[in-house]
Amino acid sequence: MKELELKYGCNPNQKPSKIFVNDGRELPLEVLNGRPGYINFMDALNGWQLVSDLKKATGLPAAASFKHVSPAGAAVGLPLDETLKKIFFVDDLGELSPLAAAYARARGADRMSSFGDFISLSDVCDEPTARIIRREVSDGVIAPGYTEGALSILKEKKKGNYTVVAIDPDYRPARLEHKDVFGITFEQGRNDLEISESLLENVVTDNKEIPEEAKRDLLISLITLKYTQSNSVCYALGGQAIGIGAGQQSRVHCVRLAGSKADNFLLRQCPRVLELKFLPDVRRADRDNAIDVYIGEEYEDVLRDGVWQTLFAEKPEVFTKEEKRAFLDRVDGVSLGSDAFFPFSDNIERAVKSGVRYVAQPGGSVRDDAVIEACNRYGMAMAFTGIRLFHH
Repeated sequence: MKELELKYGCNPNQKPSKIFVNDGRELPLEVLNGRPGYINFMDALNGWQLVSDLKKATGLPAAASFKHVSPAGAAVGLPLDETLKKIFFVDDLGELSPLAAAYARARGADRMSSFGDFISLSDVCDEPTARIIRREVSDGVIAPGYTEGALSILKEKKKGNYTVVAIDPDYRPARLEHKDVFGITFEQGRNDLEISESLLENVVTDNKEIPEEAKRDLLISLITLKYTQSNSVCYALGGQAIGIGAGQQSRVHCVRLAGSKADNFLLRQCPRVLELKFLPDVRRADRDNAIDVYIGEEYEDVLRDGVWQTLFAEKPEVFTKEEKRAFLDRVDGVSLGSDAFFPFSDNIERAVKSGVRYVAQPGGSVRDDAVIEACNRYGMAMAFTGIRLFHH
């Protein structure tokens, strides 16, 4: 098949719409179920590149959760401890495969943003992964293949209309890529830059030590940024992104946005939150929303009389600002990647509040000295990668 007609483009008024390979080759994908749309394929193809790069860089199965052409989460297939299983809502699913653990992590990084996601998997989708997907609100999945059991599970989702796409893992795109804006065609070389540990060798801070786990997390953050709408930064910990700030016009707003998401992820693991007594009929999405509000500054919205009784068996105590700060102050070892240089040291001042210890950024600002000085003040290790990762 050389082209696939779509229902419409980004919006229903944008017709006609289709996808094809502009050098005349067959499409490297097959729709096994459902009817994917324009944005679905934008998410799917960006996500597939991301997980392919993660697999190549780490040797581990990888997964990504995409929304509106930026990842809400990305991760590799490391085992989950009991706390992570609980906050990812997979503690009742028994033993997970590495690929299933990767998706649980990718989905769990920012569960509110992942609601209605498009999933990308680096490996053949197995039944444990399909069982997680089946229970979440999602638009579709792309993978290099599916086991018979996994495909059967996925075809039952959304009353049989769930989108399932298989992609040829050996497909390689043309060296040049094109994009039309206002009837004008842009041409550029494809960003096929390989992200590896060699980019982390130029450590410019007094602290030169970046342990292997942190190097892995820095690679995860940089590869995630390669496919995130810029400006963007990514916090990573334990083999997964924990906070992604996409599409901001200023660097410090990226850091604040991603940092608030990282804080949310971390605070979900606090005993105060883990011990919330939800009513048994409260759905996962409603629990996610309630937890997000409870952790945030508008906590009274879920603790108000007449509201908390619809969510909780017992009224929770207020999670005070001081308690949250005390919990976050114990967090350490977080990695932070940036798709372009930090122009001011205020980015570091914000990052340290979310437990950042390791940083990777291009360098090249006229204020590099001030940024390095801020890192030194907090004992951080920062590598200048020398490469920029803008994506639009």
